[in-house]
Formats: sequence, structure tokens, C-alpha cells
Amino acid sequence: MELTERFTAAFTGAAGHVHNAPDWDAAMMAIASVIAAKEAALIATAQLPEPLQERIRAHCAQHNITLLEEPHTGDRLPERIDGAAIGITGIAFGVALSGTLVEISTNDATRLVSSLPRTHIGVVHARELVSDLREAAARLRTAFEDRPEGVVASLISGPSRTGDIELILTLGVHGPEDAHAVILTGEHHAG
Repeated sequence: MELTERFTAAFTGAAGHVHNAPDWDAAMMAIASVIAAKEAALIATAQLPEPLQERIRAHCAQHNITLLEEPHTGDRLPERIDGAAIGITGIAFGVALSGTLVEISTNDATRLVSSLPRTHIGVVHARELVSDLREAAARLRTAFEDRPEGVVASLISGPSRTGDIELILTLGVHGPEDAHAVILTGEHHAG
């Protein structure tokens, strides 16, 4: 089974949703469908490739949606991002075996965009999928060596979940209750 199929099986098994996109327009269509389904009036973005960010800007302008985009600044930043219905972030790589999106950031704003809104959409290129945690560890080690201070890696495997003592699983208590992965499958994507 190829990495994209393995990732999809694991991510959907963790209650996430996967959208395969052969080009930027298809990626935008997948994102627009989530925005419409959530009736989002406010979204936040971080670390996205510029061709996709441009499409999101145009979509938001056309549909009167407020867009919070980088650089994220201000003393009330957590409150502003928390008000977003959807957070959309660029993902460094994914782990096929566990269906995990690995977000690497050097600022808190990116982590807020992926963890505060009720819905998170992570965008990753298919060529950035690795097979298992052993391969992921090598990628993480490189990321931390390249930027020794202030680097944070967030591992996202579907929606946030927690279980209580009665073994009742609840989604969305400590983060997004709805998680989507947009996998860029086309070879021409840059960034």
C-alpha cells in the first residue's frame, strides 16, 4: 500500500477526514467545502504555500469571510485566533503508519492556528509523507538541529480526544473537534 493510502486509512481511522488534491485549485475546493460546511465567518492561516494562501485570500474576499493571516501579532492574539471557526496550516510532513500530521513551527501563533479553532485543516504534500516513526524521528532531529532554539513540533492525529475514568471518549476537549488533511498529490507543487 502506498504512503498516501496508508496515511488516509490511519487518519480516517482516528476520526479525521482526508482530501486528495492534484493541484492548488483542487486543494482550494476541498478547503472551501469545509469552510461552507462549517459556515465559517472567520478563519486563520499559518505557514501555507503562497499559491494556496492567495486562493484562500480570494475566496475569503469573495464570500465576506474574515481572514487572519501571517504575520500574527498583538497582545490579544490567542483570543483572536480562538474566535476563528477554522485554522489552516502548512504541515512539514506526515507519518503514514499513524496518520499523523507533523507541524514544525518557530512561533506560538502557528500552534494557536492549529489548536484553538474548532476545525483544523492541515495541508501536506504527498512527497512529504514518511512511512513510520523511525523516519519521522530523523526528520524531527534535522528540524531541531537546523533551528536549535524555539522550535516546536506538534503531532496531530485526527481531532483532539480525551477519555474519562468511565472510558467515554470525547472529541474536541483540548483542541479541534474536527480535523482534515489536504494531501497535495500533484508533482508540480512548490513549497
